Amino acid sequence: MSDLTVSFVQAALEWQDPPANRTELGRLIDEISIPTDLIALPEMFTTGFSMESAALAETMDGPTVQWMQQLAAARQAVLVGSIIIKENDRYYNRLLWVRPDGTLTHYDKRHLFGVAGETEAYTAGTERLIEEWRGWRICPLVCYDLRFPVWSRNPVQEPYDLLLYVANWPASRRTAWLTLLRARAIENLAYTMGVNCVGIDGNSLAYAGDSALLDMRGEYLVEVGNQETSITRTLRRADLEAFRERFPALHDADPFDLRELVKW
Repeated sequence: MSDLTVSFVQAALEWQDPPANRTELGRLIDEISIPTDLIALPEMFTTGFSMESAALAETMDGPTVQWMQQLAAARQAVLVGSIIIKENDRYYNRLLWVRPDGTLTHYDKRHLFGVAGETEAYTAGTERLIEEWRGWRICPLVCYDLRFPVWSRNPVQEPYDLLLYVANWPASRRTAWLTLLRARAIENLAYTMGVNCVGIDGNSLAYAGDSALLDMRGEYLVEVGNQETSITRTLRRADLEAFRERFPALHDADPFDLRELVKW
């Protein structure tokens, strides 16, 4: 199977201003000068991490979904990131996986951050998403999910190859961000990407960025600071398969079914 070229965009998000954020993120995406297979944006990339779900929610045929479809088609790449969505009178922190042909799937954030009131403003998801794209299996998750290794766990029979977190992760907890990204990569024997934002939001919370890409050993391939940037790297299929063959730890994992766990 072929290698996979991935990009992430680390940006300072304008508080609760979707048009401004689409414009700025579009500019940063334009700076990606080489062909790429996947472009990842932060969590709630149109608004920042806002609990004003009723005021800010869009629909699945709204302007941001259309914007993502247009960009995915123009770049011939999957575009992924989360926004606030209203569906059936409920609000979701929804990750959108948008393909170049305009089709899309989604993942609703499972672990809502109760400390910030997310449990009151949004409905939690119940199903994990694993997508196949250009020969790679990819598991996209959202921010706080990073703290819960069971939900991130790599299935033994059909393992994913890339674990992806889109986030609004505050600078005050950056040690946890950097440590847990490394842990998730090591325990799941997978490339792992974390995409964060920078700047200060409308709640006066600072974000340090620290977006990163790690290999299956937990070694950093890319680690950026707190600047706005877009980064592109190629993941090597042969390196992943060789490491898993030499160290097949996934086969020694305890058996359980995530579908049963969500019934707790």
